[in-house]
Amino acid sequence: MAHSKTRATDGKITYPPGVKEISDKISKEEMVRRLKMVVKTFMDMDQDSEEEKELYLNLALHLASDFFLKHPDKDVRLLVACCLADIFRIYAPEAPYTSPDKLKDIFMFITRQLKGLEDTKSAQFNRYFYLLENIAWVKSYNICFELEDSNEIFTQLYRTLFQVINNGHNQKVHMHMVDLMSSIICEGDTVSQELLDTVLVNLVPAHKNLNKQAYDLAKALLKRTAQAIEPYITNFFNQVLMLGKTSVSDLSEHVFDLILELYNIDSHLLLSVLPQLEFKLKSNDNDERLQVVKLLAKMFGAKDSELAAQNKPLWQCYLGRFNDIHVPIRLECVKFASHCLMNHPDLAKDLTEYLKVRSHDPEEAIRHDVIVSIVTAAKKDLSLVNDHLLNFVRERTLDKRWRVRKEAMMGLAQIYKKYSLQGEAGKEATKQISWIKDKLLHIYYQNSIDDRLLVERIFAQYMVPHNLETTERMKCLYYLYATLDFNAVKALNEMWKCQNMLRHHVKDLLDLIKQPKSEASTKAVFAKVMVITRNLPDPGKAQDFVKKLAQVLEEDERIRNQLETLVSPSCSCKQAEGCVREITKKLGSPKQPSNPFLEMVKFLLERIAPVHIDTESISALIKQVNKSIDGTADDEDEGVPTEQAIRAGLELLKVLSFTHPASFHSAETFESLLGCLKMDDEKVAEAALQIFKNTGGKMEESFPHIKSVLLPVLQHKAKKGPPRQAKYAIHCIHGIFSNKDTQFAQIFEPLHKSLDPASPEQLITPLTTIGHLAMLAPEQFAAPLKSLVANFIVKDLLMNDRVPGKKTTKLWVPDDEVSPETLAKIQGIKLMVRWLLGVKNNLSKSGNSTLRMLTAILNSDGDLTEQGKMGKPDMSRLRLAAGCAVLKLAQEPCYHEIITLDQYQLCALVINDECYQVRQAFALKLHKGLCRLRLPLEYLAIFALCAKDPMKERRAHARQCLVKNINIRREYLKQHAAISEYVVPYTIHLLVHDPDYVKVQDIEQLKDIKECLWFVLEILMSKNENNSHAFIRKMVENIKQTKDVQGPDDPKLNEKLYTVCDVAMNIIISKSTTYSLESPKDPVLPVRYFTQPDKNFSNTKNYLPPEMKSFFTPGKPKAANVLGAVNKPLSTAGKQSQTKSSRMETISNASSNSNPGSPGRSKGRWGRGGALLTSVLMQAAPAEPWRLDSTEMDHSENEDITIMKNSPLPGKKNDKRDDSDLLRDSDKPRGRKRAAASTQDGSLLEDSGQDQKPKRGRKRAANSAPAEAEEQPWAEEKRIQDGALETEDEQNSPPKKGRRGRPPKAASSAAAKEETPAKGRRGRKKAVVPAEEEPEQQEEEEEEEPNSENMEVKPKGRQTRTPRRSQQRSV
Repeated sequence: MAHSKTRATDGKITYPPGVKEISDKISKEEMVRRLKMVVKTFMDMDQDSEEEKELYLNLALHLASDFFLKHPDKDVRLLVACCLADIFRIYAPEAPYTSPDKLKDIFMFITRQLKGLEDTKSAQFNRYFYLLENIAWVKSYNICFELEDSNEIFTQLYRTLFQVINNGHNQKVHMHMVDLMSSIICEGDTVSQELLDTVLVNLVPAHKNLNKQAYDLAKALLKRTAQAIEPYITNFFNQVLMLGKTSVSDLSEHVFDLILELYNIDSHLLLSVLPQLEFKLKSNDNDERLQVVKLLAKMFGAKDSELAAQNKPLWQCYLGRFNDIHVPIRLECVKFASHCLMNHPDLAKDLTEYLKVRSHDPEEAIRHDVIVSIVTAAKKDLSLVNDHLLNFVRERTLDKRWRVRKEAMMGLAQIYKKYSLQGEAGKEATKQISWIKDKLLHIYYQNSIDDRLLVERIFAQYMVPHNLETTERMKCLYYLYATLDFNAVKALNEMWKCQNMLRHHVKDLLDLIKQPKSEASTKAVFAKVMVITRNLPDPGKAQDFVKKLAQVLEEDERIRNQLETLVSPSCSCKQAEGCVREITKKLGSPKQPSNPFLEMVKFLLERIAPVHIDTESISALIKQVNKSIDGTADDEDEGVPTEQAIRAGLELLKVLSFTHPASFHSAETFESLLGCLKMDDEKVAEAALQIFKNTGGKMEESFPHIKSVLLPVLQHKAKKGPPRQAKYAIHCIHGIFSNKDTQFAQIFEPLHKSLDPASPEQLITPLTTIGHLAMLAPEQFAAPLKSLVANFIVKDLLMNDRVPGKKTTKLWVPDDEVSPETLAKIQGIKLMVRWLLGVKNNLSKSGNSTLRMLTAILNSDGDLTEQGKMGKPDMSRLRLAAGCAVLKLAQEPCYHEIITLDQYQLCALVINDECYQVRQAFALKLHKGLCRLRLPLEYLAIFALCAKDPMKERRAHARQCLVKNINIRREYLKQHAAISEYVVPYTIHLLVHDPDYVKVQDIEQLKDIKECLWFVLEILMSKNENNSHAFIRKMVENIKQTKDVQGPDDPKLNEKLYTVCDVAMNIIISKSTTYSLESPKDPVLPVRYFTQPDKNFSNTKNYLPPEMKSFFTPGKPKAANVLGAVNKPLSTAGKQSQTKSSRMETISNASSNSNPGSPGRSKGRWGRGGALLTSVLMQAAPAEPWRLDSTEMDHSENEDITIMKNSPLPGKKNDKRDDSDLLRDSDKPRGRKRAAASTQDGSLLEDSGQDQKPKRGRKRAANSAPAEAEEQPWAEEKRIQDGALETEDEQNSPPKKGRRGRPPKAASSAAAKEETPAKGRRGRKKAVVPAEEEPEQQEEEEEEEPNSENMEVKPKGRQTRTPRRSQQRSV
């Protein structure tokens, strides 16, 4: 050892035994061999070998010379590096190297050698691993803490390790790297920004994706050193975020990505950084706020994130960005919502209010993404979304933008299929979303063809999937139909009717194409193409495509045959699918992936293909109904009472018998229906009769055994059954049997002989049966019918009041409380009308006498005998029956011609009857006749009188009817010469003869006239097509040059005519800027109403008092858009309900006391009693000069107006359009302040609508004391009878508008005498609001919101007026 020490102190190098000198004079291979022996020696040494440490000190110094550190051979460098690593281990804690420069060179040299770790398949990999393990275990690099260049050394080390790490390394390599790097951070005094960047750069998404192992290494390092490195990370973010020093690091632009990654690694790394984000959320820089919002969306939405709970101020600040002014920020917040709802259901409550606001965002994309977020979460788990969130989706189904509506509808459909149809979340979830099926079908009421097509697609794919097996599909349809609400059922029925109608149009097109080509056939094909086009999206483009399809059908027989099979009544569902597949395959082209023509054809095929109903389906449906009848069905499990299921099943079959009659032609089906006829349930038997009526055309020849059993049943029903069953029994016999004359005679004779006026309850069914026999076979029973009408109906029945009516103040009672005598009289009136409709001529002058009889009923307020025996409800029923009878007769040209103007005007006044139900039912009958284009145009003018109706919903409904009818005629105008504007002369003439208009210059009366005129003109002037404003102006000017036909020599009457014309002219001038242009054509005035214009006389005088000018408010009329009017609430959104019962009761018919607030009534008025839908498949009216041809119209039943029932969702007011889509014209009829509020469930409370002070020259009617009797809500089925509206009991409501008619006999005064028109029996009295109600009425008026789009600006303090016809007059 003494020798060794001597060697060491002498500076000589001592090599291990067997190792010769290592210098540049030996070969590389020899050098490697010797170095390996040195490495082995150092590996075996430990720190306690002091003598050996001293012995080999010079060798250690020698190995650190530049000769070795810069040696070109990598094996030499690796072995030297291993030796140096061991030297640091052996000599620790003091290294044998003292020069800082030398230490730097050594560690940089070792770092470079670590690059060899990259190749895991290298033969030397184990030595590289040994090197890493050694320096990591010893923490050799910690020596560099004292060096000035330590940061450079550490940075290079970190970069090297992050570069070499790869997926070939095992866990030990990863662990040693983390150990090595973490010791530098944890035991060092500082972490430089450069070193921090070296670690953080691996978290940047671009680097992360390139080298996942480097990311994992950085992640492990940060987790290990979280506490030590956190201050440096905080400082970095503080410099960049708060001080804006982006130059401190190249990673400044990735700061938000880094925050997210660091938060995911360890949230403690950002304890001091997160408050800085709150500051950044309020930055003025939009892009910066957007970046922070994107970052926080990921942090809050992460699955295991607890950030919202840990940092509530930041969460609240983030929620505030939902209302950010910058659109992309709001969009980002909305997109985040779905992740948050799915991963953090506890935050749904916080999100709900903000999503509610964003669901009304003016930006379409944001409203769309609100829907996507909610639906995405709901599809994952329904429990993640509350009812309010689903309600937002519901509201957006009426959005003004198609993209949003489509997303909302499809979202609801997917939710419904998953949780209701497939039952993935149990019965509770099914119950929670039970409203979806109704809501989706309600959308079919929209005018947009896109909406309706989507509803059809949703029905076929999600509600009753067409790919289900037949039995399962029919079971699904059966229970769906049984659980739909009334309006949804009507929509579904309408959907089938529309599809059936289009199917017939396509069939007609095919028939026309097969005809020999001629000019006439070409025109017919074009006309049919136009009709089909209107049933497809984007009619402009569709027209060209349908033309092309017609050409293809003409040329390609195979496609034509396939389409013929598809539209044939016998086509099965499987056949339909095959035909659609073949046609699309033939028309498609692989070279043209986007084919608009093919898309249009698919739309058409989708609508006409019978994918649900065929003979097999009807058979399966019948079996399902029979199961319910037998008690073996799963009705209770499906949540449907058995009785309800049976009724719904029969109603469903009834509808399908109309659209798919051929599918019922099977013995099994008819036998099952025979069984239904014998059931006690009247509705079931009635539906079965209707099905036989619709489908039994070929029964006599195809199913004689069924016919022989059916006939006695029908005869019995016709003689002894309930009235409606008797009606359908007669029609069944008429449609099914060839020897119907014999059958009719066998029924008529005994019934005719058995009529006894002393037993009115026994008369109702016989009169119904005879009435329909008279309509279907008038010639067969001509003589006895004339005698029957003249002697029995008129003299014995109508002119006698045998039983005194109940004394009551009510104006209306339910059907079951109406006296049998009154019901018999109503049937007597109907019998007369049906007889005349069957005869269709007035040769015997029976029409004149019948009209005189009906007019007498109207003039006498329904009490024809004037003995005072009849009760008020009975009188209301007879007034309604008489008014509807006149409307019915007016639909036949031969009778329309004999209706005098006095009779027409008296009939019109029924729409202002004092009884709410009379006004409502009459308006529905009027609307139905007009929609079918059966009533002449002058009857459209009657709706103008509805402007005086005190009930807001009646005014709104009348306005919708006007819009609907005017639109129908405008559509008709495109192919025919018919101008809706011709309703103006009729309206003016009707208002001139309004009994309320007594004093020509009276301001209040003229204001009423103005309201009525504006009620019609507003809709007509909403569009100025073909310069129609100038045409209307010209028409009014021409009327001023004429005289009233009813009194051409009456100066007062003609002064009234000219005054009303001036009111109309002032409205036109104030609301139009184009009225002064040249009229497109010279109007032709109706000669029945006005004399020929006097060309020598120029009537330029202004007949209006000067004070009236202030009431004509300038402004353009709003577009009369009724898209969504069906579903729209009539009350202003957000208004509180007024529930003061005394307010309603005092002014109701029941102050009549009729309890208008009962739930059954509030729903019934609009839900069940909405406008009857117009069937386009009904028998066409004969074409007459004064009547439009309904056979050429292509309007659908759905376009009718029906107000939807209340929303099933709790807290839901009413569906409405987007928030920017303000309440439309239909919601607030213009021109008067009205108080109406929406109750919590969407029903409407009525405004009083009564004057605050008596009119001049009139006495108020005496107040009637309200009775206390309660009325039971009507049964639902009574509200859905189409043919008996006159006996329907809709909601009893305040009769604030009076009947017009003969004034009370006791009323007389000088002033009244002066104002009474010559025709003293015209008009009716009305119920008057009691005096004590007036202050509340005034309050209601003041509460009304004045900012409706179409509301005219009125002077403050103006009060709602009621017609003056209510006041007492002396005769």
